Amino acid sequence: MSGEAEWLASLRPSRIREVQAGATSWTAVDLIDIDSGHGAVLRAALETFGIQVNRLPVGQGRHLLRALSGELRAPFVVLACHGDEGNIVLPELAPQLERYQPFSCRITPEELRSFACFDGATVIATGCDTGHPALVEAVLDCGASAYLAPDGAPFGYASFFAPVFLFYELTEQRTLAEAVQRLRDHDRELGMWRLHT
Repeated sequence: MSGEAEWLASLRPSRIREVQAGATSWTAVDLIDIDSGHGAVLRAALETFGIQVNRLPVGQGRHLLRALSGELRAPFVVLACHGDEGNIVLPELAPQLERYQPFSCRITPEELRSFACFDGATVIATGCDTGHPALVEAVLDCGASAYLAPDGAPFGYASFFAPVFLFYELTEQRTLAEAVQRLRDHDRELGMWRLHT
């Protein structure tokens, strides 16, 4: 074992050790930023944990259609979004642009099923009510291996903190189930996130 390997082995176990040993990342996240207001900051936070983040800003329905219908390649997908009653809310557009969109104002679970392909990724949603049973079923039907989302309406910065907390725990070598349990145990707001498989 080299001197560096011995030194890294002597440190507290963490997936960040792979990055310290020269890897460019220990995992990757496709961050689908649907007018969340915190996508750039979330990207920076996750990159601090040694995660490669591919941020895809979504300004209209066509962007989401393209992002979720085959471009995703990372083992994790974060849907940084707003939600309402089990739908994903889309950015408000001028009428001149809105009329050319495949979806208007929101994506329903049925619409999501018509185009999304998660190909075994773990999907994390930040929007209110994105843990609604119909949306949970749709995300899993679209190929997600697991789906983590709030079943209520957490306050704004809880929606930012949830994926940061989760990926901190994953970086510290917790399993997904362990990381989610620690997230849920943190407080009542983060307790709204539920893991579905």
